[in-house]
Amino acid sequence: MEDFNSWKDLLNPEFYIKLGGFWLILFIIFAETGLFIGFFLPGDSLLFVSGIYAVDIIKETFGSTGSDFLDTFILASAVAVAAIIGNEVGYYFGRKTGGALYKKQDTMLFKKKYLYQAHDFFEKNGALAIIMARFLPVVRTFTPIVAGIVKMDKKDFLRDNIIGAVLWSFLLIFAGHYLDKLFIEQFGIDLKKKLELIIIVIVLVTTLPIIFKFLFGKKQDFSKYENHNFDEDEEENK
Repeated sequence: MEDFNSWKDLLNPEFYIKLGGFWLILFIIFAETGLFIGFFLPGDSLLFVSGIYAVDIIKETFGSTGSDFLDTFILASAVAVAAIIGNEVGYYFGRKTGGALYKKQDTMLFKKKYLYQAHDFFEKNGALAIIMARFLPVVRTFTPIVAGIVKMDKKDFLRDNIIGAVLWSFLLIFAGHYLDKLFIEQFGIDLKKKLELIIIVIVLVTTLPIIFKFLFGKKQDFSKYENHNFDEDEEENK
């Protein structure tokens, strides 16, 4: 059992893998969109590092299949299912609550500006936003909610949700697994000993677009949402 030593552990994917293994990984992936509280937890880095430990994770949970590929495939498939379910919960929550979230006060776990940003991201990219959002921290937490609020077609959302979840989980988990093997065989480098560096790189790659837009992009005017009646939008979409 992994012990909690500092708040830094909450940003360390290896901590969660050793703490709860397979089931905790699935819960975190689900919570990121299904419970709206996972945006501060490691998402992309958790999947990549899970890929490195894929064989061990499956072996400890179900027993090894004897195939590295099959073990990794099982993990990626389970993560994809958790991600799909999480997004569906977020979508239906958005459909039911509508504009109420835009009137909700900020809390430690909920920031209204993230909802605004996801709304603009969805409007700009349309249905493709569901797929693209999977690879953007914070945005992927709120985009399915926005899709529900604007009453995106259920079948279209499910289709894009499945595509995005499968691409996200399989690309990151298989990349982690096979890059680890490649670096060991070709360069004698064990990525398990370079996890801190890997996490930093992944966080930078996934968050740089957001940071760049925040620092150099056109300042967004969210005042347009303050007096907007989303309940009227819901009536029009019925």
